[in-house]
Amino acid sequence: MVIIIGNQKGGAGKSTLTLLLANFLTLAKKRTVTVIDMDYQQSIAGKYEKAKLLENAEPYEVIAASLEHYPVMLSILTQNKEQIVIIDLPGKLDDDGLIPVFQSADLVICPFAYDEFSFDSTVLFSVVLKKINANAPINYIPNRIKGNVKYETQKEVEEQLSKFGDISTPLPDRIDFQRTNTFQTPLSVYPLIIPVFEKIYEKYLLASN
Repeated sequence: MVIIIGNQKGGAGKSTLTLLLANFLTLAKKRTVTVIDMDYQQSIAGKYEKAKLLENAEPYEVIAASLEHYPVMLSILTQNKEQIVIIDLPGKLDDDGLIPVFQSADLVICPFAYDEFSFDSTVLFSVVLKKINANAPINYIPNRIKGNVKYETQKEVEEQLSKFGDISTPLPDRIDFQRTNTFQTPLSVYPLIIPVFEKIYEKYLLASN
């Protein structure tokens, strides 16, 4: 199964969400996962190499790769039907190299915020994705949401995005999310991510088995 985590807008929290999902699937669900870090900053690959230097046991492999490498890698990675491939996409849409990535997606997870700029980027990302792969379900995750802020656009944003896919329970803006790495998620974060990831797991991953 191929899961892509993306949005055109940078700073949506794609890389942290990728780590959280990979840790959840390997540590809580005992699934076989490979993460492909295609983000320009390659922060996940950096954390992975740092964890190896510290001799931490990695629950999954992280591969730093560019878009042009993907078609060959996909044919190798998908030989194992039990394998879950999670891709942290670059924050852009203007590269034809994204087409085979979008085409291969079995599930798209899209973090977003309720501000107008994030919403516009999220809709554009969704429209492009659906033109390339109309069958891939999209699951939106409101991310880094501040609990003491009233979002005027929330209802309108959710109405528009629900035309493209499902919207998860929001994830709050908390500093302990940033302590997630390639071998563990802080225990304090689990009560927040379990309601989001359990629904995604049951609806999309168990259904695909």
